[in-house]
Amino acid sequence: MEQSCARRKAPWWVNAVAVGLIGVLVAMTIVGRASDPEHRKFLVLDIAVGVVSVALVPIMFRRPVPGAIALAALAALSPAATPPSTVGTLNVALTRRFRTAALVALAGTVGHLIQGLWQPIHGLPFLWFAILDVVVHAALLGWGQGTQARHQLLESLRERADRAEAEQGRRVAEARTLERTKMAREMHDVLAHRLSLLATYAGALEYRPDSSPERLAKAAGVIRTGVHQALDELREVINVLRDEDVYEGRPQPTFDDVRALVDESREAGTTVAYEDHVTDPTSLPPATGRTAYRIVQEGLTNARKHAAGRPVTVTVDGRPGDGLRIELTNPASNGITVTPGSGTGLVGLTERVQLAGGTLDHGQVPGGGFRLEASLPWPA
Repeated sequence: MEQSCARRKAPWWVNAVAVGLIGVLVAMTIVGRASDPEHRKFLVLDIAVGVVSVALVPIMFRRPVPGAIALAALAALSPAATPPSTVGTLNVALTRRFRTAALVALAGTVGHLIQGLWQPIHGLPFLWFAILDVVVHAALLGWGQGTQARHQLLESLRERADRAEAEQGRRVAEARTLERTKMAREMHDVLAHRLSLLATYAGALEYRPDSSPERLAKAAGVIRTGVHQALDELREVINVLRDEDVYEGRPQPTFDDVRALVDESREAGTTVAYEDHVTDPTSLPPATGRTAYRIVQEGLTNARKHAAGRPVTVTVDGRPGDGLRIELTNPASNGITVTPGSGTGLVGLTERVQLAGGTLDHGQVPGGGFRLEASLPWPA
């Protein structure tokens, strides 16, 4: 099936003007031939062919190939059909593939050769007429195909630009989604731990209203300090997401901060048994140390949320070339839940560990309780 050149359809008035101009050219051709006594005998044929060829021009615009072939056949009868036939050949060259356009140009060439044989032009040998005929139709074919190729190239570039713009929009949408995911993960990692500590102190105040004023004042001070720290950390998270430079300059937790994290949980009333069997922790990559910190942080936070008051065991073991292993276990809950969980913390933690090239496993243990185990790569 023929494919037309991708271009806008010409308005009706453009086609009407083209028909008018072709009609004028046909009339000029007929008048010019009528002034020649030898061609005057073809006047009736010229007029008939001219009228029919002009009438075929609108059909040629709608059906280029059949119209151009019909005009080529009329051109074999009279030079009056030469202007419409030439336009028909050019129109096909502009709108159809090369093979079809070449066949139509060949038909036009043959039609004019027949015309030159039985109605020769005085003073112009047939050989030169044939050469001009071939050159003109070849030029029409080349002009039309070149213009069509240019239109197709421009259309292709336009489509590529549209696709690039759409792709850019998709990338922007994905970047926004990733930014929201990053914000959710950072807020969970940073704030969930802090708020769970505050909930633990608040729960102590609720369940031990008979504590001494000094203890109550100390707990209230811890809560007030924790709230300020939570607000500061929330502000840091927002700044991280607003400005990448702030993120790069913001201090990030390291493996050395894990012990301070454990001490903080102990101060909040959680019994934590911490076993550190890491060999040469100074050679641990910063990204791995940061991930290890987040794993311990998430484990302690979940223990306070779902098994408040129950002891937690944290074991860290590893060496260069052998990897880093982290395990957190705690007995089953005693029925006290400090804060409800959203269920997304472990999902985000799993993604973080996988991005670091490690594995994460968590679930219930026989006899009750919960276990969180992670393995991170540590190159030698």
